[in-house]
Amino acid sequence: MNKAFVKESSHDDEIVALPDMPAGVRNYITPDGYRHLQHEWQRLHEESKAAAMSPAEREQRLHYLQSRMDSAEIVDPGIHEDGGRIFFGAHVQYEDASGNVHEVAIVGLDEIDPARGRISWLSPVAQALLGTEEGDSTTLAGPAGEEELLVLQVRYPYRDS
Repeated sequence: MNKAFVKESSHDDEIVALPDMPAGVRNYITPDGYRHLQHEWQRLHEESKAAAMSPAEREQRLHYLQSRMDSAEIVDPGIHEDGGRIFFGAHVQYEDASGNVHEVAIVGLDEIDPARGRISWLSPVAQALLGTEEGDSTTLAGPAGEEELLVLQVRYPYRDS
């Protein structure tokens, strides 16, 4: 863990690590995700005092955001047609072996939000889905063994019409 990416909490003994980019991995991000990083950086940069942040925390966050923007490779999911093959930025509906239907968006590390179905392109589920098409079955290797997933729908909602 890089010290430049450590956020110290209000308790001196508690340190929360900010996500590191895995070595050798590209920092893919959607245009919306990149704009979000820019807006947060701009807001923090313009505020002399960020609410609930010490000056050191603010500077660490600014440094973190800048490094992520510097290394970002913006991938526009809008270049793909609706339906078809799953690429970065796809919104995918799939069914697991138990018959449960899930909806996920495959996004960059700085965009993940599991509660909203936004998963990293590096996650096991995304890795199993990438490259498949609507109607395909794919195998998800997990700690409990292998599980078949059935791709029900693929959408690219960012596409300009």
